Amino acid sequence: MTEKFKALIVDKQADSFKVGIEEITFADLPVEDVLVKVAYSSINYKDALATIPNGNIVKEYPFIPGVDIAGTVVSSKNAAFKAGDEVIALGYGIGVSHFGGYSEYASLPAEWVIPLPKGLTMKEAMIYGTAGFTAALSIDRLEANGLKPEQGEVLVTGATGGVGSMAVALLADKGYNVVASSGKAQQTAFLQKIGASSVVSREAVYDGKIKALGTQKWAGAVDTVGGEVLASLLSQIKYGGSVAASGLTAGTAVPTMVFPFILRGINLLGIDSVEFPSTDRRALWQRLATDLKPQNLEQLIDEEITLEDLPTVLPTLLKGQAVGRYLVKL
Repeated sequence: MTEKFKALIVDKQADSFKVGIEEITFADLPVEDVLVKVAYSSINYKDALATIPNGNIVKEYPFIPGVDIAGTVVSSKNAAFKAGDEVIALGYGIGVSHFGGYSEYASLPAEWVIPLPKGLTMKEAMIYGTAGFTAALSIDRLEANGLKPEQGEVLVTGATGGVGSMAVALLADKGYNVVASSGKAQQTAFLQKIGASSVVSREAVYDGKIKALGTQKWAGAVDTVGGEVLASLLSQIKYGGSVAASGLTAGTAVPTMVFPFILRGINLLGIDSVEFPSTDRRALWQRLATDLKPQNLEQLIDEEITLEDLPTVLPTLLKGQAVGRYLVKL
């Protein structure tokens, strides 16, 4: 096929770096099993990193970012999919080592693609995107380790971000008493609207000092920031509770101590949505279409944008200015 279509192209040469919308052809896409006409994508922190010279995400140029894809199958070499099927793809190498969703068409390995579950539209799937999937995985792991609503307050750090806001909404809709931690006091109303019972400052979680054992405050937590905040948080979890950790915006070093683990029996759960197994991935998407689906899902959209808006909007994530989710309509 020689038809031209639009994509966001990131290109880095020895003496130049550029990000912009370009017209490409199907010959420019990788040759894979499933060709998808992209309907929606979304914006994640990793996508913003992919569009700067020193983001350490993209290894080969030119490149098409976008870790999230929802669309309709155009053609498939794999019998599991046929033309017209509505599908989702995220994780694996999409938008990192493999051309992603910021393109009107995407060519993908069949094992990276899953059918859109009943109970979700493509738009709703991308309101979730990687952020929502990561939040859902965090909750799934916390519940598998014993978390129940009646056990007390659950803390969400970085609560105005993509994963954080999703975690607040999903937990609240399941009946949890959610405390949202954020450095953006002006977003208190937003956090309360999506389900937070209360909002606390970053300093309420980490005041600059990390104690071996702090006051037991939280039945569990979804941590999206890492660093010293996570270290402090671990000392405040109630006996037998767990923290699901998925982020590093506050740093990669976690200067914690062994005491919360051996004296309170707490669990630190690592959350990775990239290589999450396909069978389990489908099961979790089914939960997102059913018991984990919040009634206020569309309230989580900060803005619906187009492909042409991406070069302007993506830098806001790196500046810490984004709130909630950005939906990209192709």
